[in-house]
Amino acid sequence: MPKPKRQRFGRRGFLKGAAAGAAALVAPAGDAPQTAPQANQNRGNATAPTPSAAALERDAGGREAPAPSEIIEHPGSDFMVDVLKTLNLEYLGSNPGSTLESLHESLINYGNNAMPEFLTCCHEESAVAMAHGYAKIEGRPMMALLHGTVGLQHAAMAIYNAYADRVPVYIVVGNHEDAATRRPGVEWYHSAQDLALLVRDFVKWDDRPESLQHFADSAVRAYKIAMTPPMAPVLLVANHELQSRPNTTSGLRIPKMTPTAPPQGDTGAVAEAASFLVAAERPLIIAQRAARTPNGVKLLIDLAETLQTPVDSQERMNFPSHHPLAGTGGAGYQPDVTLCLEVNDVSATARMARARAAKVISISSVDLFLKSNIQDFGRYADVDIDMGADAEATLPALIEACKRLITPDRRRAFEARGAKLAEAHKQVRAQSIEQASYGWNSNPISLARLSAELWPLIKNEDWSLVSWQGFISNWPNRLWKFDKHHQYIGGQGAGGMGYGAPAAVGAALANRKHGRLSVSIQTDGDLNYAPGVLWTAAHHRIPLLTIMHNNRGYHMEVMFVEQQASLHNRAADRAHIGTKLWDPNIDYAKMAQAYGMHGEGPISNPDDLAPALKRGIEIVKRGEPALIDVVTQPR
Repeated sequence: MPKPKRQRFGRRGFLKGAAAGAAALVAPAGDAPQTAPQANQNRGNATAPTPSAAALERDAGGREAPAPSEIIEHPGSDFMVDVLKTLNLEYLGSNPGSTLESLHESLINYGNNAMPEFLTCCHEESAVAMAHGYAKIEGRPMMALLHGTVGLQHAAMAIYNAYADRVPVYIVVGNHEDAATRRPGVEWYHSAQDLALLVRDFVKWDDRPESLQHFADSAVRAYKIAMTPPMAPVLLVANHELQSRPNTTSGLRIPKMTPTAPPQGDTGAVAEAASFLVAAERPLIIAQRAARTPNGVKLLIDLAETLQTPVDSQERMNFPSHHPLAGTGGAGYQPDVTLCLEVNDVSATARMARARAAKVISISSVDLFLKSNIQDFGRYADVDIDMGADAEATLPALIEACKRLITPDRRRAFEARGAKLAEAHKQVRAQSIEQASYGWNSNPISLARLSAELWPLIKNEDWSLVSWQGFISNWPNRLWKFDKHHQYIGGQGAGGMGYGAPAAVGAALANRKHGRLSVSIQTDGDLNYAPGVLWTAAHHRIPLLTIMHNNRGYHMEVMFVEQQASLHNRAADRAHIGTKLWDPNIDYAKMAQAYGMHGEGPISNPDDLAPALKRGIEIVKRGEPALIDVVTQPR
């Protein structure tokens, strides 16, 4: 790419530029660039004197402006940016730090802050979780740029969530590797001999390039590995010396990135699975992380309709919720053949199948990549056919194999079965609507009413639910009509809290260019892990409607403590200790306003709910984030 012209700054120029930046910070609000919605801005109009040169020097950590002889015209980090641009990385999330300062500067100046665009995050866990949510919408990685030992440790929980959720995240972490050049203090305790060791158990691949050519080769390799099923985070250590020293290497080459085709099931195994499914009287498909793309949803519909079999869609949007074949077959349906597609733990299904002499088929890429320390893969399962393959890539062959085996007699049997399944599906939907009416006028507000009031406001939009349904009793899936791949991204992967809010922001970021309405029903306990992501959403104008499921506690843990009290033959009247978020109650509307976005509530009267949701949607459709604080029933 063309090299931008660089100005040489002496000491006076360095301090003059710093003074100008400081003056912008203390200027009246009307004169400053606006980085958050005007509503709810609580900025005063007070001014302060421009800091002195001495004060600016102190703020800069005592660093001197470089002498002309120290100017680096072509740092290694510029070439690193050239490499990253070939990977089509749209965004990166980062909380800045000294181990990546050269790369940071190259990204925003040499790289013109585009492809990737730098997103400011208030916590490294949020940076990775944003990338997690983004990838589940966009189908490709977002980059997370992390600072040394402390940044990587902060990010570790989010990396583990993405690893267990089989989601690609592209991570680059800085390190002061050369001990001879480290300055005393931070540069020592923020550095490590083998930095990736901190998270090696739960990244798919890592490397520590020792040269710029090594960086180019490994950067491309890392992207390929992250995107090859089973997908997972990858990590590159970019040492500070490689970033900041002049690039004097000639003949550097950026390799071509050729994606690896996902693995498909063995032909013989596919044929045997088809024979089991076509002969089955009560087949069932369980799909967990099966549909990687919109085409995956279409393929699953084709297979289900070919066999007239119910589909139990779990974890993500794999199958339309209103399709007559959606569900588990209704009351009393006992499958004689179960097809598990990218199901992480098949052991319970296999155990129940053995008890009734039924068969289980598993198609999953997870067995192609396992590690021993992290036990995220579940108990060993006795299955009848086990295909180590990507489910979506294998579906076309399985569909064709099934169609070849279907006789007119089997087709008539399938049609009869399909009619019964459609009736069972209809009954389940009716039951859900009836159950939603229970506690309709409750105060606090029921989660069923929250979901029901929201649905008519979004159903005619191109909407996307970017939060998990596990803590809201699955009410949206029971009441709404899900039929597009982007309409539901599932949950944390490893069950780690702190995922929900930043993943929703990352998913909303991916939805933004498509003009989609992103909605998150956000649990209160999760938001409190890293609420600073609200500022990131406001600052970068990421349109997201956050609706607080504010039950003022960690209710799952409340139930666990109550259960233990019962098991121990003791009263449960103290189960609130250590589990409830009250005294004082947290005002999430004010929290949102403090971060520069629209905040409204708390709302506990159900009659006030729909108007507040409508106001929030109007703001989000203008391109801004909004939060509505709703005081809710526990579940």
